[in-house]
Amino acid sequence: MNESAATKIWACLQGTAAGRWLFSRLVCWRAPYFASISPTFEELVPDRAVVSMRRWRRVTNHIGTIHAIAMANLCEIAAGTLAEITTPSRMRWIPKGMTIQYLAKASGRIRATASMRTPASGEVQDVVGGVDVHDQDHARVVHADITMYLSPQPDINTPSSSV
Repeated sequence: MNESAATKIWACLQGTAAGRWLFSRLVCWRAPYFASISPTFEELVPDRAVVSMRRWRRVTNHIGTIHAIAMANLCEIAAGTLAEITTPSRMRWIPKGMTIQYLAKASGRIRATASMRTPASGEVQDVVGGVDVHDQDHARVVHADITMYLSPQPDINTPSSSV
C-alpha cells in the first residue's frame, strides 16, 4: 500500500494541537459537510482513527444533549478518513451503509474511535469498520458499523464508452 496524501499531511501536522486543528480543517475543506460538527483528529494510523467533537449549541437537540445525527457524522468522518489511509492506492472507497446504535445521551466532549482491517488489494469488496463513541466520562454512547464499498480506481488512460 502506498502512503496516502492524508497520511503524509497527518505525519507533518500531528505533533501539535495547532497541527491537529489544521489537519481537521483540511479534511473538512475536502468534505465540507463535516465542518458542521467541528471535529478534531487526535490519532490517525492504519487500522485506527480517533476523532473528537465538543458539545456546541449547533449540535444539540431539544433536550440539550448532542444530536444523534451529529454523532453519526462523527462516526462517518472517523471511518471515512480511516478508509482513506487504509485503502490500497489503486482502489477507491465510498460509504455504502451504516448501522448505528444510540446507547446513551451524550454531552460535553465526545470521542469516536474507528477501526477497520486493511483490505486486500485489488478486489471489489465491502469492508466494515466499527466505530465506538465515548463521552467525557468514558461511557460508550454510540456504536456504528459502517460498510465501505471498495473498487479499483478507473484507469484514466482507458477511453470511456459514455455517449
